[in-house]
Amino acid sequence: MLEKIKNKILNKDENKTTKLTKSLDKNINIFKKVLENNDSIIYRTFIDKTSNKRKYCIIYCDGMADKPSINEYIIDPIMKNEESRSNIDDLLNDTICYSGMKTMDDLDQLIDAILYGDTVLIEDNNNKAAIFDTKGWQIRNISEPEAEVVLRGPREGFTESINVNLSLIRRKILSKDLKYKYKILGKQTKTKICICYMENIASDKIVEEVEKRLDDIDIDGILDSGYIDELIRDEPLSPFITIGYTERPDVVAANLLEGKVALICDGTPAVLTIPFLFIEYFQANEDYYNNFIYSSINRMLRYIGFFLTTSTPAIYLALVTYHQEMIPTPLLISISAAREGVPFPTIFEAMAMTFVFEVLREAGVRLPKPIGATISIVGALVLGDAAVKAKFVSAPIVIIVGLTGISSFLVPKMLGAIIIIRVIFLLLASFLGLYGYIFGVIGLFIHLMSMRSFGVPYMMDLVSTEYQDIKDTAIRAPWWCMEYRPKFISNRKNRIRKKNSTK
Repeated sequence: MLEKIKNKILNKDENKTTKLTKSLDKNINIFKKVLENNDSIIYRTFIDKTSNKRKYCIIYCDGMADKPSINEYIIDPIMKNEESRSNIDDLLNDTICYSGMKTMDDLDQLIDAILYGDTVLIEDNNNKAAIFDTKGWQIRNISEPEAEVVLRGPREGFTESINVNLSLIRRKILSKDLKYKYKILGKQTKTKICICYMENIASDKIVEEVEKRLDDIDIDGILDSGYIDELIRDEPLSPFITIGYTERPDVVAANLLEGKVALICDGTPAVLTIPFLFIEYFQANEDYYNNFIYSSINRMLRYIGFFLTTSTPAIYLALVTYHQEMIPTPLLISISAAREGVPFPTIFEAMAMTFVFEVLREAGVRLPKPIGATISIVGALVLGDAAVKAKFVSAPIVIIVGLTGISSFLVPKMLGAIIIIRVIFLLLASFLGLYGYIFGVIGLFIHLMSMRSFGVPYMMDLVSTEYQDIKDTAIRAPWWCMEYRPKFISNRKNRIRKKNSTK
């Protein structure tokens, strides 16, 4: 809409940019027409103390720009200036003391700068304007991400400011090879995006592919990195993600050092990492800060948790319904006694209790913390006990669903995929017993093996037979053993992580 207004008012050719004139009044009218019906845009005209009393005007967006900086470093020096200058460049070099400034004559870029919090200075008899970096909006303080709490490690988290986020990464990687490339996405929001990568490590093909997919995005607005995730990801219909996300600078820095690419989106603390492999679901940044033995045990617990949360209901259903001979007789008698009087089949029990658990979990997340925790615990206890006593469900299914739900919290980033896999396995087991479950597992492996993330096989490290590639999979080898980076990601450009140790 803004583009159409400017084109109509200025009779702008689509292939040409609109330039300023040398008349101050005409330039002010141009800005007012383009930014009409916008009371947040402030126009302040003034003159200096030179003999010819040259006129100036500053334009900025109220609430986005820092007014004290404008008054002290821009208006005050110019109004006190008594020496004549031939152009605005001389004024910037001799009179105004400000670090972030540049001159420009393109109207589109000047308007974008004003709306983003910068201040534009125009003067009479000059077709160039000066842009001052006076962004002054409020930002959230740096704090630990609530969704990625650690017991050991840095407590810093990204904020909604892209400049703050980039500085947090730069503080951790003081290398000239750390590169930043900016792009603007969203025809209306004009959101700033930064592509971050290590030039001496990252694969050139992956970086080029990321840039190509970003250039292909044509959308009105980008309000969060999740928009970009859906628009550029591989396998958009798969429940598994192929682009990682995190709010921790240390995680992004570690991924960059492995040859990955990070996408930082202004206005959101969630940073995307590319590519993302299946094994990363089970890795946590704290694994690399604690002792490798303890970290390996925790990582194996996550693999076990993935198996329990996806397979336990299906296996229980298959055994109770189709393969009762595989259950020890005392246990089978206990299960039969517990199910006595329950009018519903086991599949209905499992589905109903799974649904109730997910409802309680979602309610606990959306409500305020004190209330959410109370409702989750009390709701689970009260509803579970009442359902068993009323003979709506049996006690074993409550245990199975409880174990399943708790196990899912070991791999929180896979929660959406886990719910879908669990339901599919349950349905297959209800029709074919253990055979249906096995068919589901085979189908899952075929799907995972066929996936790629920006050209990298999704199951790369898990199916590799090379000694160096399996050191950071089901277990976390000590740092003095992990000498190389992942080979496919770094494209063999710089695989050496550390020199050979004497150990």
